[in-house]
Amino acid sequence: MPSHLSADRPAAQPPGRGSVDALISQTRRLKGDVDAVRRDCEEEGSDDPRERWQRALYDLALHQLNDLDEHLAQLRDGPLPTAAAPEPSVPPQSSLLSRVGSAEWNLLTDEASWSGELYRILGRDPAAPPLTLDELPSLVVDEDRPKLTTMVTNCLVDARPIDGEFRIARRGGDVRTVHMMGEPVLDTDGSTASMWAVLRDVSELRRSQRVVSETRDSLHDRQEAARNEHRLAVELQEAVLPPWRGSLRLPHRGPRILDLASHHLPASTHTLIGGDWYDTLELTDGETLLSVGDLTGQGVGVTSSMTMLLGAVRGMAMAGAQPGQLMAWLNQLLDATVQPALGSAVCCRYRPATRTLVWAQAGHPAPMLFRDGTGRVLNTPDGVLLGATSGAVYGQAEETLEVGDLLLLHTDGLVPGHTGSAAANLLLGLAPRLTGTAEDCVRTVVQELGDSEREDNACVLVARVMS
Repeated sequence: MPSHLSADRPAAQPPGRGSVDALISQTRRLKGDVDAVRRDCEEEGSDDPRERWQRALYDLALHQLNDLDEHLAQLRDGPLPTAAAPEPSVPPQSSLLSRVGSAEWNLLTDEASWSGELYRILGRDPAAPPLTLDELPSLVVDEDRPKLTTMVTNCLVDARPIDGEFRIARRGGDVRTVHMMGEPVLDTDGSTASMWAVLRDVSELRRSQRVVSETRDSLHDRQEAARNEHRLAVELQEAVLPPWRGSLRLPHRGPRILDLASHHLPASTHTLIGGDWYDTLELTDGETLLSVGDLTGQGVGVTSSMTMLLGAVRGMAMAGAQPGQLMAWLNQLLDATVQPALGSAVCCRYRPATRTLVWAQAGHPAPMLFRDGTGRVLNTPDGVLLGATSGAVYGQAEETLEVGDLLLLHTDGLVPGHTGSAAANLLLGLAPRLTGTAEDCVRTVVQELGDSEREDNACVLVARVMS
């Protein structure tokens, strides 16, 4: 086969063997580096869409580097002669591309010349004569024959380069995808004398690219589903729950007795709303309900459970249930649901006539009382985790408050990296700064703790006694 690309273009000189060997060495080093990163970053067998997509990209990169290695070796060693062509076989699974095959079709003599690699790519017997341009479409699947015909016609008639793909049907029904690139070879008067082409099997390359595309689409679908679930959870929360931040206004019929503010701090690593909640409600007897808590889980399911729970708490409180009894009934309610939920809560009733706080808890941090620049955690009554014990009995405690006192209720996780007494001590250390309005105090807490990386959602509710 002639080595020129066209009659008016001189043949390119082959690169030096040493320079190609250097490229091969660089390619193999890069393959080793990519493979090492792949092993360090991947968890084999994971069903996570992002990890499947990453694994597919790593596989594609490694396959392409393997092919680059093979093609550089072929460039160094030169093409195999037709007589040395191996028996037709399917390209190795470890390689995306077979060796590049080449062909030239002489339009004046109707002769064809194929390299040995092309016989293997097209699955032809190397002892058989090469197919002419008229015979070549017989290998192509019916749907792709018009595409091949158009490419060849444009090349021969309009001198357009060929650059396209089509599928061929090999022996045994094996269908492969072939990429063909070619140009016309012109004679001295500018007429097309022959056409040359290089062909390669890109079946495994296209398969790997489809895997990358499919895993990317799966990841996008999952992310979109998460966004939709988050949006639905937000809409449900906004329709039923108190606002996540800022001051809370109760429909007072008389003098303002409590200054209220709250804030929700989302988790750093979660995109869905979690099960943390707070609530305030002015009761018919003039008392005020204050509550915070959390349920296990996140998203629409836990938001629905939270809505049910808040409705139950409000209803039982409006019916006159005291915090200890309310906790017991709430525990029975959670146990009786189709999918029992596990959670924790603290429930308070504030009696303005005597400035008395009556409260109970279930596996939840106790309220904090700040007075005159110092703070303390209220003594804890008996309680268990909600949903953990059927028929549980909850104790309740009372605390007499004074004008200017500040109550702080919060869920677990407010202080990232700290729980129990360690978290309480950090919050109590803010006492000298919690001297302004309820909203000022919430802002202080958020500024101190809100920028930290947190693994879970958290809520804080502050109430200052006004009269």
